Amino acid sequence: MMSNVTSFTEKKREKQLTYERKLLRNLSIDELKKSVTQHLKMIGTGSFIHEGVEEACMDVGIEAFLNGGEYSRFVLYGETMEMIKNRCGDDRAHLIETLYNFWLYWDYGQKLIQEEQVYSACEYFVDEWWQRGFQKGERRYKLRLH
Repeated sequence: MMSNVTSFTEKKREKQLTYERKLLRNLSIDELKKSVTQHLKMIGTGSFIHEGVEEACMDVGIEAFLNGGEYSRFVLYGETMEMIKNRCGDDRAHLIETLYNFWLYWDYGQKLIQEEQVYSACEYFVDEWWQRGFQKGERRYKLRLH
């Protein structure tokens, strides 16, 4: 009888997907949509929300939520939220840059948005959803639900 051989990376990915599914149960899509609308108003484009823009913002919000939840495990090792935020600075910066570049692409040549205002709104949005994911993940780890 031969058994299947699975690699460490496959098992790790499987475990990560299971954790993400559990974490996503705590994500309210309605709250995410309200947050996107709020941030679009901060940018000054709230009056004409384009469906593609809303979807892109929601995608980045979900990724930030999952990233915060993933890094929340370091709370178990005594790290503070600020230490953990610094640990995943590259990931957060990548999400901010992704959303910011999407906005620049969407606005290309139209000059409907101010770049500084957009960058700070993107930063605020990603940080907000990263922290929400972190808090939900932290709660799961403390309650041993992971």
